[in-house]
Amino acid sequence: MFRVLSAEPLAPQVVRLVVSAPYVARKHQAGHFVIVRLAEGGERIPLTVAESDARLGTITLIVQSVGKSTEELGALRSGDEIQDVLGPLGQPTSIELYGAVACVAGGVGAAVLLPVARALARAGNDVYTILGARTRDLVILERELAECSRQLVVTTDDGSRGRKGLVTEPLQDLLNRVPGVPLVFAVGPLPMMRAVAELTRPMDIFTCVSLNPIMVDGTGMCGGCRVTADGRTQFACVDGPDFDAHGLDFDELMRRGRTYVRQECESRRRHDARAGKPGKTA
Repeated sequence: MFRVLSAEPLAPQVVRLVVSAPYVARKHQAGHFVIVRLAEGGERIPLTVAESDARLGTITLIVQSVGKSTEELGALRSGDEIQDVLGPLGQPTSIELYGAVACVAGGVGAAVLLPVARALARAGNDVYTILGARTRDLVILERELAECSRQLVVTTDDGSRGRKGLVTEPLQDLLNRVPGVPLVFAVGPLPMMRAVAELTRPMDIFTCVSLNPIMVDGTGMCGGCRVTADGRTQFACVDGPDFDAHGLDFDELMRRGRTYVRQECESRRRHDARAGKPGKTA
């Protein structure tokens, strides 16, 4: 069992959990994730390790409640226990000295971006971060990302925090202003990552995206995260989660992301009915 040491709300339906997991904390690198199972027979949920402390033996997980299992995880409090925390899994992000790097996150993608941005900064890079959300209440980890960034730009769809609009607009401005940026790292909803890839493609800027959003089982056995990368079939959970965005079939990815929507909605409906909240969906 893995004990929850603290639980802190970051935004509506988003919670930061600090969990005692000494082995994972010792081995964790930027880009790694874990598989969490709350109880025997529960759903396996892949979550990126947002932070780790090898000395204290802790890892930090950011959980967004979007369905039955993530809602149960988000309801955990200090002293509660998690049945399984398996990891670290996946391939770590390649961290090198590139010079100037653009890091782009949408929504809870900020949790995936944080360890990457920190590692890039520690390697001596000038990190320029763009953090997007639908509205100000959904902006998370702004302070933490600002601390490891040369510059941080916040965007919201409704203009309630920072710059109004999409993350691609300040990204275009940045690439015009800082010539020779060799790397863009992006993580967030699939449409956002696709838009970033299409922006950088004609500039021939290497663009790395994290495909955590489409993972299901996390071990390569379920096949739910098959992707076509550079014309070859790969699995996001074992070959990734990081991939060259310009080699990905985003049409396939969008279809893959909708594969289990009906089952997720039905599971959430049954869960809400038992909890006395009929009528909600995932």
